[in-house]
Amino acid sequence: MADGYRSSSDNAALTPAWLRWAMPSAADLIFMVLLAALVFTPLSVRLLGDAGIGWHIRTGQQIIATHAVPSMDSFSSTMTGQKWFAWEWLYDLLVGQLESSFGLNGVVWLTALVIASVFAACFTHLLRRGTNLFIAVVLTLLALSASMIHFLARPHVVSWLFTLIWFAILNSSEQRARSAPAAFARAIWALPFLMLLWVNIHGAFLVGFVLLAIFWLTALQSWLSAKSDRIEEVLDGIAAKRRARDLTLVGILSLAASFVNPYGWNLYGHIYKYLSSRFLMDHIEEFQSPDFHRIAQKCFLVLLLIALAALAVRGRQLRLSGVLTVLFAAYAGLYASRNIPISSLLLVMVIGPLASIPFAQEFSGRMVALESALHGHLWPLVAIMFTFLVASGGHGSNSLMSVHFDPTRMPVRAVDGFERRGISGPVLAPDYWGGYLIYRMYPHAKVVVDDRHDLYGEEFFRSYVKMIRLEPGWEQFLADHPASFVLLPRDAALTSMLLASPNWKQFYGDDVAIVFQKRAGDK
Repeated sequence: MADGYRSSSDNAALTPAWLRWAMPSAADLIFMVLLAALVFTPLSVRLLGDAGIGWHIRTGQQIIATHAVPSMDSFSSTMTGQKWFAWEWLYDLLVGQLESSFGLNGVVWLTALVIASVFAACFTHLLRRGTNLFIAVVLTLLALSASMIHFLARPHVVSWLFTLIWFAILNSSEQRARSAPAAFARAIWALPFLMLLWVNIHGAFLVGFVLLAIFWLTALQSWLSAKSDRIEEVLDGIAAKRRARDLTLVGILSLAASFVNPYGWNLYGHIYKYLSSRFLMDHIEEFQSPDFHRIAQKCFLVLLLIALAALAVRGRQLRLSGVLTVLFAAYAGLYASRNIPISSLLLVMVIGPLASIPFAQEFSGRMVALESALHGHLWPLVAIMFTFLVASGGHGSNSLMSVHFDPTRMPVRAVDGFERRGISGPVLAPDYWGGYLIYRMYPHAKVVVDDRHDLYGEEFFRSYVKMIRLEPGWEQFLADHPASFVLLPRDAALTSMLLASPNWKQFYGDDVAIVFQKRAGDK
């Protein structure tokens, strides 16, 4: 394969230089098609399917206005003044500025750019590791389809990109550690700088430490198991020892870099407290195990089966790092559906080189060589510039891009009514609508609850869940956290209960939401 690759590369080098720069590669096409689909089709509205982006935007704008990262909550009536970890502040700052300058178009454009970059880079990485072109396309599409479960404008998409880069650096440097130790050293020293950004963007920075530990254990195992009776194995042992030493130093520096956040080492304690709450993990939908009756989850299941088959047939070709990465990805994806995108990317990058088609090797080698020769990437740059100009050029209904929250999923018309009436009292809505209310109504009105579950804590959400499910004592939440208005989905069980209650009257109603107001004289 390697000899065929070089020969094909020599032939590809005969291609005119202008063509190598102007003709898009397969990775370029993947990037452009995905970027266009996420910007110009109804998928752009789907990216705003999670209301949490609302409080991310307002947090970023608050940072810009105050020149400080918030340490206390200011969005809710129940937690005002309570300590709050705005641990994704750097992402918030970016989307806050984009929304101020270009509206929601800017936020969706950034999300589309990151997602398109992730899967184009994944495809490129597979080809560079010797994966058949056809297999690379299929695996990339499977990972893409599985990840659509979380195609949302939220900071987690940036973690996909960091995970991809982090794994690529560790894996590539492991492959080159003996033959090109200088290149290995240069590559891995970028990791602490990446951690400095990652820890201030999203909590999945912990994945970086898991991957670092996996490759460190592999280097340690290679060093300790190296035999001294053959010169080649002696050299392998020396290279592994050097790799383990360097990864140890990189790990220490990365850990130190992770403390460079507004909350220092306290961030770790906060994350541990949040993720160790069994009640929250069992009741937050994205932390629950995948429902394999849905398309995205089925695609992840297919990837898992391919990984198992590849391990069974060609598992001996994998280093320990590959096996451990597959195990980690499988566990993470099966544990919580929110982990499926990262798990899918890791599975694809490990099993890609193993899942080859022997009779297609020669053709694939020529295509990979041609792909490598087309290095201009002119058209992706044009696509980035064009979509940015469209996103920043206007927000009217006649523009090419006019992003908005889906009025069939969010209480758009109900909040329009609030704004017309100048309502300022606390509003109680389901936690998954809270971010939208913050986006539309802050600072004129505060919410009772939103989806910052780590802020509100387990005790608060026990009472909240009891109310939503109409369990015995459900009225206590309304008594403990008074609201001027209650905004509920039309088909919610609590909606039917309040419609029948003499203590509440309907203030507004449409096909999506109903607003209730406390009757005069009731406490």
